[in-house]
Amino acid sequence: MEGKGTPRRKTKRVHKSSGADDKKLQTTLKKMNVQPIQAIEEVNMFKEDGNVIHFSAPRVHASVPSNTFALYGNGEDKELTELVPGILNQLGPDSLASLRKLAESYQNLQKNQGGEKKEDDDEDDIPDLVEGENFESKVE
Repeated sequence: MEGKGTPRRKTKRVHKSSGADDKKLQTTLKKMNVQPIQAIEEVNMFKEDGNVIHFSAPRVHASVPSNTFALYGNGEDKELTELVPGILNQLGPDSLASLRKLAESYQNLQKNQGGEKKEDDDEDDIPDLVEGENFESKVE
């Protein structure tokens, strides 16, 4: 009934992914004899720019003889400083160097933002007690 004067019907078509790529990947991994590794809490991939791709509770499959690892999960791009306390034991020499650079740049940034500040200028410091002086009389 598609003739002159008939209303156009708008149908929402839902495209379903056939999953052909996933099936191909699964069959290829099976051929490589990939086995699941249990109890992996997190995976961190360190990038050259100093950032980290962080996977929390991923599914990991591995075949050590063929040096193949499959990682399933949502990866988040995070800065190295966000993850530092928990990943210090995972850092290699390159990552430690980039962490050192980040720390130095952070210190320089703090110095530049603070300007030239004397130690006595901090508002949070408690003044030293001076013998024989009454501070209550100075308060108006």
